[in-house]
Amino acid sequence: MDFPKAEIEALWCPWRVEYFELKDRNPNFLSEAGQAQDDAAHLVVTRRKNTFLMMNRYPYSVGHLMVVPYRKTAELSALGEEEVLELWALTVHAQALLRETMKAQGFNIGFNLGIPAGAGVADHLHLHIVPRWNGDTNFMPILGRTRLFSEGLQALYEKLIAAQARLTTAN
Repeated sequence: MDFPKAEIEALWCPWRVEYFELKDRNPNFLSEAGQAQDDAAHLVVTRRKNTFLMMNRYPYSVGHLMVVPYRKTAELSALGEEEVLELWALTVHAQALLRETMKAQGFNIGFNLGIPAGAGVADHLHLHIVPRWNGDTNFMPILGRTRLFSEGLQALYEKLIAAQARLTTAN
């Protein structure tokens, strides 16, 4: 039996190239966000001792968050035990925030380590948390050449901060 090659088409998702084609792309934006005093300007949602949680300015989908260690490293093996624990604790926190604010039903969570793996910032690892919903993958980006973002970055940032305050008060 031959593989039905005619039945399978390549579906391209070219919108992520916007980030990579930026002329003034700042390769140190994660470090700068980690050191910034103005969290809202850098979309930093939460800070802990070793790590912080921020929104992705060029999201795969609305609500895309990232957990970042303050210490710049490309290697997971270079992280200390406290950094690893905080990465995962902030990931759990991010899920709670996204469930609260966006009613996320699922998540894609992971690292892109190294340029071949799709890392946009290869020398400063960060963990991606991308919320998902039943039926959220549809024809619009592929056939309509249009991405649908249901909410602006600043509006969502304000909702995440408010949800964080509610969750902190409840605990």
